[in-house]
Parts: sequence; structure tokens; C-alpha cells
Amino acid sequence: MSSCSHLNHVQITELPESVAGCEDCLQSGDPWFHLRICLECGHVGCCDSSPNKHASAHAADSGHPLIRSLQPGEDWSWCFVDQVGLVIPQVQGETEIPPSPLG
Repeated sequence: MSSCSHLNHVQITELPESVAGCEDCLQSGDPWFHLRICLECGHVGCCDSSPNKHASAHAADSGHPLIRSLQPGEDWSWCFVDQVGLVIPQVQGETEIPPSPLG
């Protein structure tokens, strides 16, 4: 069974109360689908089903390996390095997000 060897990178343990959307898409005026938060620095990016895949791009550019879904009712995280999904119990909270521009 695969496991994540990067839990020491988790710096964000309390999710923000709300976010405006994908930080990069908001700057460029592009739409996003689902939102993810970097658990190392708190950057909010869009998922790989979004046109720009900003969460993955952030992980590749920054070397920050872990994201967590911000979608309502979802509590999963993903490690880009180990390519494994997991639930990280110390990450708490729920984030109010705007509706996706892509539906």
C-alpha cells in the first residue's frame, strides 16, 4: 500500500473560512472548475479538470507536494510526489467557495 512521505510539509492545518476562487484564474480572468489548497503555503489553485491546472502547476513550480480539496463535503488530500490520495486528520475546517464558472 502506498503512503505519503511528505506529511512534514503540512503547514496549513486550519482551512480558510472562505476563498474568492482560484488565485491565478482570478488574476487572468480565466474560469476554473474545482478548487484545491496547498497545504504548505495556502495557495488556492484550480484542479486538473480546469483549463489551467493551477494547483498542479503550483506544486511543480514551488516544490510543495500536498494539496487538499476545498470542495464542499470533500476531505481528501493528494501528494504529487508520492502520487497518493489520503486524508490528513490534522487539517480541519470547511471553506465557503464560490460556484465554479465552468458549472
